[in-house]
Amino acid sequence: MILTFLISLFLLQEINVSEIIFDHIGDEYEWHITEWKGKPVAIPLPCIVIDKGVKVFTAHHAGEHGYTFNEDGKLVDATTGKRPVDISITKNVLALMMSTALLLVIILLTARWYRKHDALEEAPTGLAAAMEPLVMMVHDMAKENIGPDYRKFSPYLCMAFLWILFNNFLGIMPFFPGGANLTGNIAITLVLALCTFFTVNLNGTKHYYKEIFAPDVPGFLKPIMPVIEVFSAIMKPVSLTIRLFANMPLLGGGMTVVSVLFGVFLDALECLVAFIQAYVFTMLSSIYIGLARQKEEE
Repeated sequence: MILTFLISLFLLQEINVSEIIFDHIGDEYEWHITEWKGKPVAIPLPCIVIDKGVKVFTAHHAGEHGYTFNEDGKLVDATTGKRPVDISITKNVLALMMSTALLLVIILLTARWYRKHDALEEAPTGLAAAMEPLVMMVHDMAKENIGPDYRKFSPYLCMAFLWILFNNFLGIMPFFPGGANLTGNIAITLVLALCTFFTVNLNGTKHYYKEIFAPDVPGFLKPIMPVIEVFSAIMKPVSLTIRLFANMPLLGGGMTVVSVLFGVFLDALECLVAFIQAYVFTMLSSIYIGLARQKEEE
C-alpha cells in the first residue's frame, strides 16, 4: 500500500484510495500479501463449514465442494444460496490468534525480566522499560477511578488496554502480519464491551443495585427510575462498542501529490488515535467499574 502511494506520487496518476484501503483491511478467506507480475500473492486460509459433516477446503477450491461466495464475500451454498455453519479461519480470525499469541509472549518476557531483577534496585531495560509506563498508567487509572479494591480489576483493564493498543498498531502496518482490521470489526468490539459490562454488573455492590431498582427519589418517579437505570446500564456496552468500532476514516477520491502528503500525515496521526482509542475504552471501563463499587456512605 505504501509502495503504491510512492509510485503514484512520482507518476502523478490517480488511484482509488478507498479500494486499496478496504481491500487490505477487509475480512477475507485468504490473506493478501502483494502482487507479483500482475498476479496476487496471498496466503490461503482454511474454509471450515459444518454441513452434513465437517468440510475443510481453501477458497480457490470452494466450487469443488459445492460452495461459492456472495456479493458480500461470504461463503454460501452454490445451489441454494444459503449460508452454512461457517467456522472458517478468516483473515481476522488468524490475526486475532497471532496478535493474542504475540501479546502473550511480550507480557511473559516482561514478567520474566521482573522475576530475575529487583525493580526497586534496578531500572527496567529493553522490553520491560517500554511496558512499565503503560502498565503503571493503567494501574494508576484503576486506583483513581475504582478505589481501594482496584487491584482486583487492574489485570482486566491492563489486558484490555494492551490488547486494543497492540491490535491498533498491527492494523496500521501495511504488511503481514499487520493490516487486519480487528478493532474495526463490530463483533470484536462488542465482545470487549460485554466483558466490561459483565465485570461491572457481576461486581456491583448492594448500593449500586439499590440505586438502580430502589432509588431514593419521590414516589411518582419510583416506577420510572428503574427502567431508566436499566436502560442506562444496557447502553454502556453499546456506547463502548460504538466508540471502539467507529474509528475508520472515510477515504475516497483520487490520489494527488497533496493527498499523498496528507495521507502521510494521517498515518502519523493514526498512531496517536490508536493510543487514544485504547486509553478511552480503558478509562470508561474503569469509571463504570468504580461506579458499581461505590459503598453506601459514598
